[in-house]
Amino acid sequence: MENSTHERLLIIDFGSQVTQLIARRLRELNVYCEIHPYQNVTEAFLEEFAPKAVILSGGPDSVTREGSPRAPQALFDMGIPVLGICYGQQTMMTQLGGKVVRGEGTSEFGRAYVKPEGKLALLDGWFLTEREQVWMSHGDHVSEIAPGFAVYGTSPNAPFAITADVARNFYAVQFHPEVHHTPNGLKLYENFIRIAGFSGDWTMGAYREQAIAAIKEQVGDAHVICALSGGVDSSVAAALLHEAIGDQLTCVFVDHGLLRLNEAEEVVGMFRDNMNLKVIHADESELFLGELEGVNDPETKRKIIGRLFIDVFQKYANGIEGAAFLAQGTLYPDVIESVSFSGGPSVTIKSHHNVGGLPEKMGLKLVEPLRELFKDEVRALGVELGLPKSFIGRHPFPGPGLAIRCPGEITREKLEILRKADAVYIDQIRRHGLYDEIWQAFVAILPVRTVGVMGDGRTYDFACALRAVTSVDGMTADYYPFSHEFLGETATRIINEVPGINRVTYDITSKPPGTIEWE
Repeated sequence: MENSTHERLLIIDFGSQVTQLIARRLRELNVYCEIHPYQNVTEAFLEEFAPKAVILSGGPDSVTREGSPRAPQALFDMGIPVLGICYGQQTMMTQLGGKVVRGEGTSEFGRAYVKPEGKLALLDGWFLTEREQVWMSHGDHVSEIAPGFAVYGTSPNAPFAITADVARNFYAVQFHPEVHHTPNGLKLYENFIRIAGFSGDWTMGAYREQAIAAIKEQVGDAHVICALSGGVDSSVAAALLHEAIGDQLTCVFVDHGLLRLNEAEEVVGMFRDNMNLKVIHADESELFLGELEGVNDPETKRKIIGRLFIDVFQKYANGIEGAAFLAQGTLYPDVIESVSFSGGPSVTIKSHHNVGGLPEKMGLKLVEPLRELFKDEVRALGVELGLPKSFIGRHPFPGPGLAIRCPGEITREKLEILRKADAVYIDQIRRHGLYDEIWQAFVAILPVRTVGVMGDGRTYDFACALRAVTSVDGMTADYYPFSHEFLGETATRIINEVPGINRVTYDITSKPPGTIEWE
């Protein structure tokens, strides 16, 4: 509820796996929205939040089950537009006097086609042909619509696929407009926010001004320390904080010796030399690599790196006089995922990315200036703040660094080989103009040696695997379909330019079943 200066839309979450996509679509349309679990949305919450419109998400439950989730009844008396999606449609119908029955031969899961039944403002420009493709995911179905509603779209197994009570601006659809498989779904959201009268005041320029004011108010004249990893999130957070409080900010860049080629110099150079930030370059590579020596288990590696990072960060932070706040690059998906939908204890998300436990241990308060933003919005804010596009458009890089791209024992020799191979691979991707098409790309050095022939001699060197994936948010991913010509050219360059590698493979595993990283 921190964005009281913006027109706000509330998404009441009933547990759908794609609720975040609704928020992403709306943010793309310059509408500020927040997702809140249904059990947190009380009448008092609605009054304080004061939404201009509400969307009821899908969910896995059945409205026919006693005690199943409901929207607050007061919502329907607020006089604001409401859009129900899938489960959201079904609870609307149930709460407003309609009927829903268990699915018996009327379930729909996957692609379906909806035909129009009359004109409706929600559907302006949506039906491009006599039927429109949508994505269904429902077992139950509406058997009787609520009083005041009419039917505006049908599918073979959903006679009430689109319904509306135009007088009250209540709209309900059985399908999911937010997913990729409903190709023109964004148009429905455009129409809904137009009906609701949103002006589109959510821009990164506006957010920048508001965030700077909020940081100044929160921090006052105290000092802030920021854990700078060189990733997009912490970099944008540091730039925003610096614009807000200037010399009251000190960044600590912990160099654990597991960074990519020349990365430490690039990060420190950009922030210290080009942006005039106070940056402590904590080169502790000997400490980290010494403790990792002989360790093979990936989880043990992560725990060692996490423990040492906290120890090192605390050591340097203790030397910063007057520090009262710790800045972190927490994003909105982290916040959403940390809220337990069932109402139980929150789950800790991305523990190795944030300096978990330090605020309490050091008596610091947290400042998280990006906690309302999605990743693409962070990148847009970075551009707004003047960070180089080449920097904020970088692929994600894990907190444990190259440690999880080096299966088996980590040695300085293997890390040196890996850095050089990765640099060649990324250079190839950039040369071919593919970098921005790919979510993440990297090389993993494998814990095996293979026989090869170079010139007239026999070699016995490491094999490596190339990895490149496309993704929206990293939760799922597909391997990137490089041409054989690209792969052949890249393999030749790596073998010729990187001593220690004589075999190159390409990983074509999607997520799931695999993960993006190797460990």
